[in-house]
Amino acid sequence: MKIEKIEAIPYVIPFRKPLKFASGEVTVADHVLIRVHTSDGVIGIADAPPRPYTYGETQRSIVAVIDDVFGPALVGQSILERERISAILDRTVHNDVAKGAIDIAIWDAVGITLGVSVSKLLGGYSDHLRVSHMLGFHSAQEVLDEARYFVDEHGIRAFKIKVGRRPMDLDLELCAILARELDDDIELYVDANRGWTANEAIAALPALADSRTSLFEEPCDARETMGRRRLVATSTIPIVGDESVPRPGDVSRELMSGGCDAVSIKTARGGFTNSVAVLGLCQGMGVDVLMGNQIDTQIGSAATVAFGSAFKATHSRPGELSNYLDLADDLIAEPLDIRDGVMKIPVGPGVGVSVDPDKLSRYRTDK
Repeated sequence: MKIEKIEAIPYVIPFRKPLKFASGEVTVADHVLIRVHTSDGVIGIADAPPRPYTYGETQRSIVAVIDDVFGPALVGQSILERERISAILDRTVHNDVAKGAIDIAIWDAVGITLGVSVSKLLGGYSDHLRVSHMLGFHSAQEVLDEARYFVDEHGIRAFKIKVGRRPMDLDLELCAILARELDDDIELYVDANRGWTANEAIAALPALADSRTSLFEEPCDARETMGRRRLVATSTIPIVGDESVPRPGDVSRELMSGGCDAVSIKTARGGFTNSVAVLGLCQGMGVDVLMGNQIDTQIGSAATVAFGSAFKATHSRPGELSNYLDLADDLIAEPLDIRDGVMKIPVGPGVGVSVDPDKLSRYRTDK
């Protein structure tokens, strides 16, 4: 069960509709497929989504660090020695998406080898997760129409609204319209992606509260330390750390300094092993968590639902799982399914998904 080879395969799939938000815009999935080959002939897979405007990683940097650094260092290691593998990866700073994809692919390989789903290996709390959908920057009518479509077509009853524009009235009016036009039992929360200052976010609080906003994610840059503390102390809406809390040390810093009082966990950002550590820290401190989204493909979404369904804490809230529906295509062989607002974990060992070789051949860019 030793690692023989790690492949990093770049590919590009366009989005049918771009997702726009305060820190960037995604028009194509220029991701990297990770394949970990073991001495037993097992291949574990994962998807690495570069987000240069958030974490600094690009498609080329992910391929390079895996080909030149991580791959050679991990060949010969047992896939069961995940703590040793984590220590090797952590010799190199940052590169959390590349590290996370390797970690997920190794967990996938372990599950396949043992014939057990990763979700059960992690905790096995449930076999499903309720779904939340992210709504990007568009006119109020377009966003409302999109939300109604996902309610009617997929039964989704939770939405994350991207905010952070100027003038702020654009977003505050949008939130008010969605709160008024959608059923009262539909959860609405917002994500500013650091688009506002702390003072602007504080000014937005009354309007957001009137629009029944349940969570306020990354309202301003966490480095705006004093303003962020003042915001958290002022807000009756929980302030969620996302890009400011990728690793346990970041989580403890932000929670103990008053920079946030809830945490978004993203498996694409650090993998399952890092996510377990973040979750344990949050549980020990009595902090709410939710499963976030890196604008993932179905391979990435399968990893999120595997983790989110495995624990009571992550299962208690809807996870952001559905934005792959905006992609023109996907690499996955058997598509995921959302019914009545719920996604079940794929049936099968490991993460439970596989790659369609014809689609990989069509979309890979290293041919």
